Amino acid sequence: MLLKLTAVAGDGIGPEVTEQALLALQAVADGFDHQLQVQHKPIGGAALTATNDPLPPDTLQACLASSAVLLGAVGSPAFDQNPPHLRPEAGLLRLRRELGAYANLRPAVFFPALEDCSPLRGEIVRGTDILIVRELLGGAYFGQPRSIEGNPGSRVAVNTMRYGEDEIERIARVAFELAMTRKRKVLSVDKANVLECSRLWREVVTRVGKNYPDVKLGHQYVDSAAMLLVQRPAEFDVLLTENMFGDILSDQAGGVVGSLGLLASASIGGPIGLYEPVHGSAPDIAGKGIANPLGAILSVAMLLRHSFQLNAEAGCIERAVSAVLSQGARTADLVRKGQAPISTAEMGRRVAEAVTSQQAERTA
Repeated sequence: MLLKLTAVAGDGIGPEVTEQALLALQAVADGFDHQLQVQHKPIGGAALTATNDPLPPDTLQACLASSAVLLGAVGSPAFDQNPPHLRPEAGLLRLRRELGAYANLRPAVFFPALEDCSPLRGEIVRGTDILIVRELLGGAYFGQPRSIEGNPGSRVAVNTMRYGEDEIERIARVAFELAMTRKRKVLSVDKANVLECSRLWREVVTRVGKNYPDVKLGHQYVDSAAMLLVQRPAEFDVLLTENMFGDILSDQAGGVVGSLGLLASASIGGPIGLYEPVHGSAPDIAGKGIANPLGAILSVAMLLRHSFQLNAEAGCIERAVSAVLSQGARTADLVRKGQAPISTAEMGRRVAEAVTSQQAERTA
């Protein structure tokens, strides 16, 4: 199969982790006899520096012409004073919208080898395997009107949280369909006691759930869900929520399983999927060779599974990551007392070698 991708490495540690993700992807392509075709394009701060546009037309056209898009990270403090449309994040939000990627999937999976990395006791975090399904194109991040108006000292800021029934229905269907392939449980998270958006959300999700009688549906206020996420994380299966709540809870889930650097994501729903690690650009450690590339590598596994339906290849990468962690490999965010960290490149090399080793055993 031809694996035609556009890689938009972006800012901060994005280029470093993307390089290692592509190394793992190349190892899979070689082992399973696929052809990997990758073109590299700028986005975010890197694109602003080059073209004064966080999503240049050439980048967007390349993404739309690909089978999938692999993103590193977007964001740089150098552009903090720019107007909203000339900030790095504007490029990412526009790319998601142009791709029609309304469903963001964020797994938070506990690796037994990393039990000492979680701030929670082992008996609490053990067995955690959560899939957060986050609506990605609505809510306060996209709602209009939005503004900051008035004179300094008396300014007023406005953001609008807005959802239509059709937007809620389509993301709910994604969550229920995925739950059918897992433990058949969906927990819908909202704030229906105070927000009209959440009241509509709960009503529509309940209605959609009636079409999936084999899936157990529950509802939880977001503040209560945040508490339960640290009290009983292993009881969660599919967690469905709107844009802002999903953004916050998925970062919390990263802390639960040991590090934000482990978290992958897939943004799907349109014809072309967008795949990226959850951790962001981390400008404070950029260029130091200490970033954790596993979120980016696991994002490649999601890319193989969701854009190309290559489940065996995706599983190969996931097993390689687990094997390398079980052998004691740790980047700086994962080390504990007495452990020595390895570099971003070394972690990537070990995962790629583990992928190749699996393939050698398979064909022996």
